[in-house]
Amino acid sequence: MTRTKQNIETDFFRQLDRFTFSVRKRVSTVYAGNRPSTRSGHGIDTIGFREYDLNDSLKDIDWKAYARTEKLYVRQFEEEKTLTTHILLDASKSMDYPEKGTSKFEYAAMLAAGYAYMVTKYNDRFAISTFTQEIDINKPSRGRKNLLRAIDRLTEFELSGNTSIGEAVIKYSREIKSRSLVILISDFLQEPEAIETAVSRLSDHDLILIQVLDSTEKVLPLQGNSKLIDLETGEEIRTYVSEKFKERYIKKLDDHSARIKKACMRVGAEFYTFTTDTPIFDAFYYTIRRRRH
Repeated sequence: MTRTKQNIETDFFRQLDRFTFSVRKRVSTVYAGNRPSTRSGHGIDTIGFREYDLNDSLKDIDWKAYARTEKLYVRQFEEEKTLTTHILLDASKSMDYPEKGTSKFEYAAMLAAGYAYMVTKYNDRFAISTFTQEIDINKPSRGRKNLLRAIDRLTEFELSGNTSIGEAVIKYSREIKSRSLVILISDFLQEPEAIETAVSRLSDHDLILIQVLDSTEKVLPLQGNSKLIDLETGEEIRTYVSEKFKERYIKKLDDHSARIKKACMRVGAEFYTFTTDTPIFDAFYYTIRRRRH
């Protein structure tokens, strides 16, 4: 049964206020999050003067300095460079699990909202976009209003369709205009080749992959004759779940996650796995603590 309304809690935002979202300066000098650089003419704080040259605009000349020295000077400012954060959120039907309690999508949406909340503390731009076979692209913007609109949209979201992470990333990567922070949140229960392609395509950015699973998907708490339903296709599979079957399933899932992690390590990206019974703040604490070292 499809949920008509997603339950996206935001109370944990207060706990996030004690942290800063540290981003490794791996990408390029366009990075922000309180990363200062100097330029002439405009900015935040004056840090000095330099002599005027022909490439400077006349409007940047400090005429008071000219009156004192009879030489042309322009002010130099410290400028805060800004970081754009792109959050891609899996909205396929497989994320609508389980029917009761916190679904994978709800947990993933809280992660997305939490990262966006931390970005707003620096007044940086962010966008939360959702994908299935297609991708619903939202343009990056600043501010709490943008965050509240994004949360409202996710709250009313109806999940549908299959996951096509490769196609979604191909389309979205064309929209990223500069090196950015990209956070990809999904259960990643798709062909590993497609995920590896997505990681490779986004490898020029500061990239984080977060796998969200339900705890039952990690341990498969079934026994005997069982009916399994593919949430994306609706296909029913009847099988006998033995202890040997469980062992093979858990090993296959572990191997799948390990392959994704290896793909991330090759390009310097980060990969995390959380189950929906992990307190949401703990998930943030773990990823932020890791990024500080």
